[in-house]
Amino acid sequence: MDFIESKKLIEKYGIKFVKGKLVKNKKELISTAKKLGYPITLKIISKDISHKSDVGGVQLDIQNEKEALQKYNLIIKNVKKKKPKAVIQGIFVQQFIEGKQIIVGGKIDQQFGPTILFGLGGIFVELMKDVSLRICPINHEEAKEMISEIKGYPILKGIRGEKSINLKELEYVLIKVNNLMMKEKIKEIDINPLIANEKEVIAVDVRVID
Repeated sequence: MDFIESKKLIEKYGIKFVKGKLVKNKKELISTAKKLGYPITLKIISKDISHKSDVGGVQLDIQNEKEALQKYNLIIKNVKKKKPKAVIQGIFVQQFIEGKQIIVGGKIDQQFGPTILFGLGGIFVELMKDVSLRICPINHEEAKEMISEIKGYPILKGIRGEKSINLKELEYVLIKVNNLMMKEKIKEIDINPLIANEKEVIAVDVRVID
């Protein structure tokens, strides 16, 4: 399933996705960035690239038009160098949102069926392996447990005077992914990262294998 289809799938289940648009050239980039307002993030979109950061395909917190054009060129250059055979569908321009990075995922286990995963997102999920797992279906109590049992939970609650993220909304996101895993015929989903702050929990990237 490509990026746009994956995005539509999670939105169907009520999971918010950051505002953005797929662009094919610099003219579309500038007009879209003006509509969204700076700062923005740029991400390569290609069926041949599953981990965008590994190929230099993500540029964050872009502050103005000049920087947007520079980063657009840099992404194309990086991808052509590291994945020369990749077919580029375009670049997704989206609002830049600050907050904690979280991953929520699901996969079909051969023995147990649909399962759901939660943890700190971005590069943390690979470095720290700090995740919780459950067999679907889960209820709200189990969703709360999944959130609170990871080692990084204090980061989400807020440390050193930081505000807690919206834990209630995060709980609902887990329930929505659970519902998706129970109803859709997919093999795997990774919403990584979700950005969580005191106001909202919003997806900024997603990958679905059907």
